[in-house]
Amino acid sequence: MGTALLMLPAARVGPGGATLLEALFTATSAVCVTGLVVVDTPSHWTGLGHVVLLGLIQVGGLGIMTFASALGVLVSRRMGLRARLSAATETKSLGLGDLRSLVLGVAKYSLAIEAAVALMLAPRFALGYDEPWPRAAWLGVFHSVSAFNSAGFALYPDSLMGFVTDPWICLPVALAAVCGSLGFPVLFELRRRLRRPARWSLHTKIVLWASGVFLAGGAVFVTAVEWTNPATLGPLDAPDKVLAGFFQSAMTRSAGLNSIDISAMTPAGWLGMDILMFVGGASAGTAGGIKVTTFAVLFFVVYAEIRGEAAVNIFGRRLPGTVQRQALTVALLSVAAVASSTVVFMLSTDFSLDRALFEVISAFATVGLSTGITADLPAFNQTLLVVLMFIGRIGPITAASALALRSRERLYDLPEERPVIG
Repeated sequence: MGTALLMLPAARVGPGGATLLEALFTATSAVCVTGLVVVDTPSHWTGLGHVVLLGLIQVGGLGIMTFASALGVLVSRRMGLRARLSAATETKSLGLGDLRSLVLGVAKYSLAIEAAVALMLAPRFALGYDEPWPRAAWLGVFHSVSAFNSAGFALYPDSLMGFVTDPWICLPVALAAVCGSLGFPVLFELRRRLRRPARWSLHTKIVLWASGVFLAGGAVFVTAVEWTNPATLGPLDAPDKVLAGFFQSAMTRSAGLNSIDISAMTPAGWLGMDILMFVGGASAGTAGGIKVTTFAVLFFVVYAEIRGEAAVNIFGRRLPGTVQRQALTVALLSVAAVASSTVVFMLSTDFSLDRALFEVISAFATVGLSTGITADLPAFNQTLLVVLMFIGRIGPITAASALALRSRERLYDLPEERPVIG
């Protein structure tokens, strides 16, 4: 539907409509809340095209949050009665109630956060940049929805580079992106128990801990690596460098907007952002990647193994072996998808490894940041990115849920034998 609407002559500036690949790529990027583009968003599409993009972004973001949350409920329903009662007692973050309440809850939280951020952005666009109030309101709504849903679309040719030193624009956008990346279950539990962290569920504790580590660590890394780069942070003063570094770290949570020139970053900066993008945000949120919960589980598995502990414990809870295997499976399948796609890119284009890897991870993790090569790619590679965006949007969620639902008990155990490791 999005492709068909974007192919209408009224959706494109100039005579005729968009090509099939332009419309398909843009529609996929919008509904998968990625943000990669093959044409310039503000100049290529008309007002109707921008409205279509906004609708696709909103539907995609709400749909993914609802879909992932509903799968969480489905997984919990498939548990045994004892496990379900334990989970309900411990979390109370996702009730086992009807789907209607779940959908309304997701919509309510999403629209409330988007409206609050839009109300912060619109006056700044109007008063600080002399935009007419109707235009300022539209800019506020569009960028708020794009940021919260981790879509990465902007109505400026250079994304938000023109506001790199403006905290009144960058911080609300970053706040929306972080809220979207936390996921509906975490937002719901924080509203109910914000002042009682001892009663937070294990999921909420893991998400907040891991998100905080990656947000702060990413900000420090980007700021330090790009500090003297004359094409990115070099010309800025110290406070503005910190602001820009923090903003880009928040955007790697899958939001995809940028306030510095990504194509001019150092290879070390690209590699660090590759890692941040690949991990992504939290489950049942608008962010992509393998999810911070997956990474945290694997981290604590390694930590327990180094300490020689038989069980993996996180924040006073013991992780079952099934969760550990699911995290490992999702991570390795994602690595395989990124590695194989990067090899195809290297064989079919002349771009360097660092640029090809960045583009593949950005598509798979539905981030939308780019080193500037997306529009120059051959049709085959742009189609590959379309497939990657679709797989990256629904793949990790579906794989994790399928693994959780497809559990069976073996009636016998085989003889145990250890291979040599390392």
